Amino acid sequence: MQLSHLLGSFTIPALHYIFLLPFASCSSHGELVPASSNHNGIKENSHELSPQMTSYIAVHGLLLWVSMGFLTPVGILAIRMANKEEGGRRVKVLFYLHAMLQILAVLVATIGAVMSMKNFENSFNNNHQRLGLALYGAIWLQALVGFFRPPRENKRRIAWYLTHWVLGTVTSLVGIITIYTGLKAYHKKTSRNTGIWTMLFTAEVSLIAFFYLFQDRWVYIQKQGLILGNSPQPNPPSDKENVLTKRVSNQKVRLPEPCAKHNALGNLFD
Repeated sequence: MQLSHLLGSFTIPALHYIFLLPFASCSSHGELVPASSNHNGIKENSHELSPQMTSYIAVHGLLLWVSMGFLTPVGILAIRMANKEEGGRRVKVLFYLHAMLQILAVLVATIGAVMSMKNFENSFNNNHQRLGLALYGAIWLQALVGFFRPPRENKRRIAWYLTHWVLGTVTSLVGIITIYTGLKAYHKKTSRNTGIWTMLFTAEVSLIAFFYLFQDRWVYIQKQGLILGNSPQPNPPSDKENVLTKRVSNQKVRLPEPCAKHNALGNLFD
């Protein structure tokens, strides 16, 4: 309950700021430009974008990159690290880190969604726009599922865990695909080369995937003693210990002889 109050107190002001941001930016320029006029301008100048519209597209892509390409995967790695721990303060720190990163990712993605709705043509006639619409819905659905986490003793915990895990995995994959299609759409709209950005994003995804898979092998590597410093090396015996060992080996050990059983009659005939 304390986590829900904390996240709610952080999320509501952030959402208020998100939805008021576009109006504030427009009013700072003197007047509020209707969204329909922006759409008509994009339709007429689909191949000749203004510098302002080009910067809007770049900021939109950067926001989605930060949200789905960095914050969400790092939050997933944090909760996986918490699952490897047995308990204590470290688990709580990693759990709260996971929650805050995921909330921040949702808010950043929402800013990108608001920008696309108010400034771009939303005809949904291409794969990038369709995937983006599905991604926004999945992001908020995943956030709501995370808020309603039942306690461990509850019978619904298993169903909740499977739903949260499957939905989170699908959302992450769709987010990565959406970023790739967005880079392609940016190249098509602006005729600018996006090869370097595609390479950088591929390198980032590959590095995150490596850490994701390495987390499962880390415990196994530690058990095998392949981590330096984990398995202590035996110290060689000293000269004094060698001398004592030789003396003990040279001494003859006398076994006690079995004693015969004596009785009164036996003593008479001895």
